[in-house]
Order: sequence, then structure tokens, then C-alpha cells
Amino acid sequence: MKKRNVFFTICATLMLATGCSGQGSVTPSIEPSQMINSQSPEDTSAVQPSGSDAMTEEESVITGEISDIKDFMFVITDKDGVEYALTFESKKPEGLSAVKDGDMVSVVYTGNLEQVEAFTGTIVSVTKE
Repeated sequence: MKKRNVFFTICATLMLATGCSGQGSVTPSIEPSQMINSQSPEDTSAVQPSGSDAMTEEESVITGEISDIKDFMFVITDKDGVEYALTFESKKPEGLSAVKDGDMVSVVYTGNLEQVEAFTGTIVSVTKE
């Protein structure tokens, strides 16, 4: 009987200690009077429109074998055997309908073309070599 009472007393003490220890830490909150707007109305005029970025991008050319032509993308394999997936949005790029899988082509594009990152630029044209 004594062992059972001691066991329940220890369990109750541990539960109270555990429950009360969670209430001791209070995270400070920011009062509404302490909130500061860091952006003034004058700062918003300094933001450039995103349309000007597209005009400043430089055109680049990649030459290689075209494959996997789909309605939204195609793959170019360059002379070193590196494959680049090029995607396009609404309409097909100029000249894409005139080429077929296995043709050697030159692709004019804007933006950044990397092997591991997704292509985020624009395809200007595709011409058969």
C-alpha cells in the first residue's frame, strides 16, 4: 500500500512540474504602438517596372541536335553531349514547325540556359542548319 501511494505521489509531482514548466516561458510580443512601417511612400517610386528587364536581356545562340519536340518544350544536345531542355509558353517559337527530331538546329534565345536549372528565358527562333 505504501509503495502504491509513493508511486502516485511521485507521478502527480512529475505531472505538475511538467505542466507548470511550460507556462514559465512567455514570448514577448510587439505592441501595436511599437510597430514601424519601414517603407515610406517615396520609396515606391524607385521600383522599376519588370517589363524593362525583358528588353535589356541579351540574345544568345546554342547549336545542337534537337529531340523530344513537344507542344511546350524540346531538348537540344550540344556537340559535347550536354542536353538542355528549353520550354516555351503559349505559342511555338518561329521555325520550330519546320524541324524534326534529329535535325541540327541553331536556337536563338534570351535568358539564362543551364543544364541543371530550369530554362526561364524566351526562345526567339529555331533554324535548321
